[in-house]
Amino acid sequence: MTIVDAVFLFVAGFLSGVVNAIAGGGTFLTFGAMTLTGLPPIVASATSAITQFPGYVTSTLAYAREIRADRREAMVLGAWSLVGGLIGALILVSMSNAAFRVLVPWLILGATLVFAAGPYLRPKTLSPEKPVSPAGLAGQFVTSIYGGFFGAGMGIMTLAVLGLTKGGDYHRLNALKNFLALVIAAMAIVVFASGDVVAWPQAAIMVPAGAIGGYAGVWAARRVPQPVIRGLVVAVGLALTVYYFVMG
Repeated sequence: MTIVDAVFLFVAGFLSGVVNAIAGGGTFLTFGAMTLTGLPPIVASATSAITQFPGYVTSTLAYAREIRADRREAMVLGAWSLVGGLIGALILVSMSNAAFRVLVPWLILGATLVFAAGPYLRPKTLSPEKPVSPAGLAGQFVTSIYGGFFGAGMGIMTLAVLGLTKGGDYHRLNALKNFLALVIAAMAIVVFASGDVVAWPQAAIMVPAGAIGGYAGVWAARRVPQPVIRGLVVAVGLALTVYYFVMG
């Protein structure tokens, strides 16, 4: 790993923390940066889970007030997410790099399309206080399996599920999203570390960058217009989709 690679990874880690705190999708950046510097896709995906974790912690702490307001739902959704994250991580470590590489562009494309369609899918009649429905629990369970497996777009999918089944204020939904991402990533990290598929030098560079970006992202989320945030995330997702389809 060269000095240029290290700087590139640090910048990608910081930006991923910002994006994750705002709307999700930061794993697009960390996964892309690590594959561009030569890591195999499974190692890059597993290491991304490590690098995203501090950002999830800091952004969850920054949203502590909103999470306390939805404490009961956070615990229920968190339990489902813990199990789903375990299942997804175990699936990933059982695959070959060649098989996983084929899935990458489709995974990123699917996550980007879900995020782009989110505002049009979200019912506007749901009460902010409406509890998450059984369909919402099932949707989050599926999302958590995906999150443990790959992670790119996990926050996007969680926001879509919460928007469809709960509704309400964006920041309360975003707070729940950050908390659930924290739970899923924690479980995945345990599996990946025990499976010896983590690039620790790269993780050591990106972890502090992600932590700083995660806290900065909550500050930005309260001030930057949502259409701007959404447009940037969709643009990144589509660009990476094209790249992985072309480069294979």
